[in-house]
Amino acid sequence: MNIVEKSDEEIMALANPMWRDLIRSSNEGNYADFVKNFSPSLMLGLNEIEVGRQFATSELTRNLSEEFDELGIIRRGEHVTVLYRQRSTKREGEWLGRLVLGYDDDESRIFGASIF
Repeated sequence: MNIVEKSDEEIMALANPMWRDLIRSSNEGNYADFVKNFSPSLMLGLNEIEVGRQFATSELTRNLSEEFDELGIIRRGEHVTVLYRQRSTKREGEWLGRLVLGYDDDESRIFGASIF
């Protein structure tokens, strides 16, 4: 099945737990947990040292609020992009969270994740 064929509710049921896991593992600086749902293609492009540096030096990535707002879903090709309003527990303001999901060997995986 192509993930773009799922309803908004079905997509959010997949995306929200993965987003929560990313927030938790980012706050803890736990690289292994952070990448556990990443697609193989995303893992090939990651630099573990750079991610570790971000965990060590970025106040934002270690202090994400567990509360977030769903902003919407964009469907394109074989992937969906879920957008979130994300806040920090230490920094004032709001950030845009982006989670790209798709299937790899019939299993839902993360193909991209970022905070702007």
